[in-house]
Amino acid sequence: SKSTRPLKDSVKENIFNIINHSNLIDVGLEKSAILDLYSGIGSFGLECLSRGANEIVFVERDKSIAKTLYKNLLALSIKNKTTIVNEDIIVFLNKKKFIKKFDILFLDPPFANSNFLEDLKLIKQEKIYKTNHLVVIHREKKSFDNFKDILNPLLIREYGRSKIIFAKFST
Repeated sequence: SKSTRPLKDSVKENIFNIINHSNLIDVGLEKSAILDLYSGIGSFGLECLSRGANEIVFVERDKSIAKTLYKNLLALSIKNKTTIVNEDIIVFLNKKKFIKKFDILFLDPPFANSNFLEDLKLIKQEKIYKTNHLVVIHREKKSFDNFKDILNPLLIREYGRSKIIFAKFST
C-alpha cells in the first residue's frame, strides 16, 4: 500500500554485504537477535532470518500492515522465530522491561520523521542492545540527523534517494 515504503532490494543487498564483509562491522547475522523498528511488511527482518538470524522482533504500529506481516510469517512457517509488536515504538520501549538484548537494531522510519531520535535515546537509556551491537538506519539522502551523544557512525552509504547509516551507541 501507499502507507509503506519497502526497502529496495538493491539497497538491502548492499546492507547485508556491508554487514558480512566490512572490517568496520564486527556483528554478524548468524544466530543474532534483531530488533526491526518501523518494520512495515518486515522485508529486512525476513531477509535476516533467511541469512541465519535466530529471532526477530518486529515493531509496527499500523494494524493492517502488522496483519499482513503476520500472514506472511505464517505462510513462510517462521512465526516461531518472530514476535510482532503492534504499537507505537515509544509505547513499546516504555512498557517493556527487556531481558533480551539485541545484536542488530534496524530503524526504517518514514523519511519525514525526525522523532526517531527520541526512540534512539530511549533505546540507549534502556540499553536493550548487546555490548557488541550494530545499529542500521535507513534515511533519505538529504536528511540531516544529529546523532551527537547518541550514536557513533561507523559508515554511511548513499543509494539513490536512500542513505544507510551503520553505527554503534556511544558510551
